[in-house]
Amino acid sequence: MNAVLAISLGAALGGLTGYFGRCRTGACPLTSKWWVGALYGAFLGYILTS
Repeated sequence: MNAVLAISLGAALGGLTGYFGRCRTGACPLTSKWWVGALYGAFLGYILTS
């Protein structure tokens, strides 16, 4: 259950970072699109729990 919570929280925070921290050039891998930030955050949440 802790892993699901960490992955969900990471995806939410990454999605918010990607949505509000947009990079105008598209060269920023984390903030280029909101869903990229969400995937990256979910991956980090998974890594931190394992």
